[in-house]
Amino acid sequence: MEDKRLHSNFDYESALNVQKGIEQPDIINNSYLSRMRAIKKAEPTVEELVAGILEGNRTLLSRAITLVESTLPAHQDKAQAVIERCLPYSGKSIRLGITGVPGAGKSTTIEALGTMLTSHNHKVAVLAIDPSSERSGGSILGDKTRMEALSIDPNAFIRPSPSAGSLGGVARKTREIILLCEAAGFDVIIVETVGVGQSEVAAHSMVDFFLLLQLANTGDELQGIKRGIMEMADMITINKSDIDKTKSELAATQYRNALHLFPMPESGWLPKVMLSSAYSGMGIEELWNNVMDYVAFTKSNGYFYQKRQKQNIRILSETIEASLKEHFYNNEIVEHELATAKENILADKVSGYKAAEQLIALYFDNISKNK
Repeated sequence: MEDKRLHSNFDYESALNVQKGIEQPDIINNSYLSRMRAIKKAEPTVEELVAGILEGNRTLLSRAITLVESTLPAHQDKAQAVIERCLPYSGKSIRLGITGVPGAGKSTTIEALGTMLTSHNHKVAVLAIDPSSERSGGSILGDKTRMEALSIDPNAFIRPSPSAGSLGGVARKTREIILLCEAAGFDVIIVETVGVGQSEVAAHSMVDFFLLLQLANTGDELQGIKRGIMEMADMITINKSDIDKTKSELAATQYRNALHLFPMPESGWLPKVMLSSAYSGMGIEELWNNVMDYVAFTKSNGYFYQKRQKQNIRILSETIEASLKEHFYNNEIVEHELATAKENILADKVSGYKAAEQLIALYFDNISKNK
């Protein structure tokens, strides 16, 4: 029998026929685009930024920090004007630096400590320094994803910043950002560094208390730590100690014995070694109590204020060095001769030392002629 379906309206009934679908909306939301353009056009003035920061406006605080991090001369001039006006309102926080080997649980510890502090009416700013790629120059800036609870806390502010190749993975502008956060009313500033290494000196030079996080189950507990890092630490915490308490206690004992071999710190404070677990919250309150004990102790003997003064003097010398370096590389003669110098070095016509001396001589000669 002949199939009647062959005589039916095939174009209409066939599942293979493409029916007209729903009209798709524009990929770009034009109203959102218009709002963003309006925001970009309406750049806040120095007065508006300062007023917003002092009122605790996070949007204006973020925009001021973006100016600080910018390398454009116009942005830098504006950022310095904001910082100068915020300076009288800064300096009233406790600055805490946290470092440790990769995987030691720095972000988890910061979140546990931060949420505990905000529950006690503290305002916490976290400056998480993200390592920049040497190859591409980019950074992931993913610390907010690792601090989910703290990132939505109304009394917390997390600002991931690229290290941009600066010493220790600590962004060059971190000190200025600390001042802005203090002016915005944050009374606890936490600076998270990339990891253990020579660069942690930079972090130590901008905080009041330096915490070193370590793990117990990594083999020789003292092998991976430089003596200089341990001498800078005001406290060492064996994190993730709930995994193996016996090994954690053994590691803590080894660190205590090692610390007794070092000279007494200038602060007069003997660094504590304790166990913690950021995941379970064990030891987090004790950690903060130790920080407060340290602050009270160093304020009573005057070291707290002496250290802050030394840090301010260090800002002077570092800013001079950075400005001279920038001025040198932006000099027309240097820019013109630098490529030639590099070619000569690669062709073994001159050593790097001699080429540097020649460029510096050209730089000073050019400055003297333009006087």
